[in-house]
Amino acid sequence: MTIERIAPSLLKTWLHDGEEIALLDVREHGQYGEAHLFYATPLPWSRLELDVRRLVPRTGVRVVVYDDGAEAPDSVAWRAAQRLQALGYTRVSVLAGGAPGWKAAGHVLFAGVNLPSKTFGELAERAYHTPRVSAAQLAAMLDAGTPVAVLDGRPVAEFRKMNIPTATCCPNGELPYRVRSLVPDDTTPIVINCAGRTRSIIGAQTLINLGIPNPVYALENGTQGWYLADHALEHGGTRRYPDGSGSATLREAAQRLAARFGVPTVDAETVRGWAADPRRTLFLCDVRTPEEFARGSLPGAQHTPGGQLMQALDQYVGVRGARLVLFDGDGTRALTVASWLRQMGHDASVLAGGLESGLALAAPAVAAAPESPPLGRITAQELATRRERGDIALVDLRPGMAFRAAHIPGARWSIRPRLERDLDGEARQIAVVADEPALAAWALADCRTARPPLLLEGGLAAWQTAGGPVEATPDLPGDADCIDHLFFVHDRHDGNKEAARRYLEWETGLVAQLDADELNSFRLPDAPADAAAGTHA
Repeated sequence: MTIERIAPSLLKTWLHDGEEIALLDVREHGQYGEAHLFYATPLPWSRLELDVRRLVPRTGVRVVVYDDGAEAPDSVAWRAAQRLQALGYTRVSVLAGGAPGWKAAGHVLFAGVNLPSKTFGELAERAYHTPRVSAAQLAAMLDAGTPVAVLDGRPVAEFRKMNIPTATCCPNGELPYRVRSLVPDDTTPIVINCAGRTRSIIGAQTLINLGIPNPVYALENGTQGWYLADHALEHGGTRRYPDGSGSATLREAAQRLAARFGVPTVDAETVRGWAADPRRTLFLCDVRTPEEFARGSLPGAQHTPGGQLMQALDQYVGVRGARLVLFDGDGTRALTVASWLRQMGHDASVLAGGLESGLALAAPAVAAAPESPPLGRITAQELATRRERGDIALVDLRPGMAFRAAHIPGARWSIRPRLERDLDGEARQIAVVADEPALAAWALADCRTARPPLLLEGGLAAWQTAGGPVEATPDLPGDADCIDHLFFVHDRHDGNKEAARRYLEWETGLVAQLDADELNSFRLPDAPADAAAGTHA
């Protein structure tokens, strides 16, 4: 089966013709984050087989892959396209010229991650005139002992990294279900924050759209704005939403909100019919908390926490134009999240009856990753012995930043796009360290080695438990080699104020980079003619 090379002009048409399409950037995360197409889903070559079935479950969908425009056989895009065909995808194309070709054709390349969601947050603030408070204003309220509830709209893991003093973790998708448990009265001001801007804006506007009487504000620029204003952040915070049930008191408000934005409610029979439709892709999305999902969900569903589904949809859904069916326990969260997804331009519906609907979907609604090639194993003790003899070459396939922090002395760092080159001429048997055995197996499947490679059982943790030495190399691999790490996104959380400023400038500048088609794909209500970007308390 041949692979078609398509021009940027044809891809631009496909992105806006209403038919489903999966646009996959198969470069590594750092490369993707430096400059990519607006609607691209990041699917690094290092993880392609592990994630593609989840992100692109229907093999008959149009798929376009791209990289930095390298020519075959060195092109990661061509290798990825061939692998996708081998996995059963029947309509695979490669973007001619890759990302540079797209730019040369007069289209914009975007830096950063989660572009549609981030851009939507900026547009939502303009459309709704979302009220906000500055870090200085919030600090003054807290210092004065003014009653105020600070709710952090990020997931628990992000909250633990850093939080505003007094804040409680309540991810945005949980706000309609838990706000009345956390803030039971109608008068206490509520401030929603995240690390930057998007979830602060969407979280605050969620409560305003639901019509709660409390004064509600977004914290301008989130924890980054707080830090840039020289206020102290807390680390390792544990205040969070309770594990038990929330409150359905806002369910009627959520129903009104869903009706306002045309969110359909569909029954289980309809969804079963959609799952059997060979022309459309279906994602069944459980928007509840990780704890609730772990206790049981509907067969065929994937866990897509509501707040993150709005913030980072491309981590869960890789098909533009697919059907999204959301559910929870009582509908409050699913209806609210779907109201936002409809405004973002997605075909989102809510499953009537939710967990009690009786819906049970089989594959391909949630397809398993293909089985990885077999890979031999070596124990930590065996590796130590052979390392002493010098007859084994050790390769570490963990993330570049993890390698910098700690690795086995003498190991070399590599990553799938470069592994074949890095092993060229190596006559010794290869032993690999990896966090995910399947990732290592697929990477090594591309390489010819003198002897069958071996995987360290239990990874670096097993080596350390066995008493093996480790070392840190803060500058190796070098920044230019760490193609899996996007420095400008992550450095802002490591005390780098200049990185935080650059990130906020990037976020607020996204809307100006959109073309007319990209802008018109959103379905927000029209902003008042005299609306500013936001108001202060």
